[in-house]
Amino acid sequence: MWLFIALLCLLKTEPVAEEGEDAVAMLSAPETLTEEEQEELRRELTKVEEEIQTLSQVLAAKEKHLAEIKRKLGITSLQEFKQNIAKGWQDVTATNAYKKTSETLSQAGQKASAAFSSVGSVITKKLEDVKNSPTFKSFEEKVENLKSKVGGAKPAGGDFGEVLNSTANATSTTTTEPPPEQTTESP
Repeated sequence: MWLFIALLCLLKTEPVAEEGEDAVAMLSAPETLTEEEQEELRRELTKVEEEIQTLSQVLAAKEKHLAEIKRKLGITSLQEFKQNIAKGWQDVTATNAYKKTSETLSQAGQKASAAFSSVGSVITKKLEDVKNSPTFKSFEEKVENLKSKVGGAKPAGGDFGEVLNSTANATSTTTTEPPPEQTTESP
């Protein structure tokens, strides 16, 4: 029986506000207070409001004093901003999330670098295969023949890049005629 009464007493206690729960919502049902209780609460309310006002004034005075000290030390808003940014960045880089992200990005960069290197090797090999192909050899011979016809004979076996450059130079020196003038007819 005593256990039952104890349980009833526990159930009748008012709930404690949980984290994130609005304390005002718990006061949804107005309590019936005596005149004395209401007067006591009004005095307490006035006292708390006066304390808040006093604390606000003290805080304002402290902030003014702080600004004066910073002015005397030559600390500017820009310096404070830089310090705040540096401190914020330091705090960010110290987090586990940043460290894990940085490590992951580093690994991804290494893998991407390896992949690009591999792709570069494949492209180089394919270009070498093309250069050694019969079609390319035939094209190279035709360019060399064209070069010998346009720019004169030069010992065979030159580098393909040299052949192209000399062919381009020979072509540009032989075409020194000015371009034909364009005439526009008026209506």
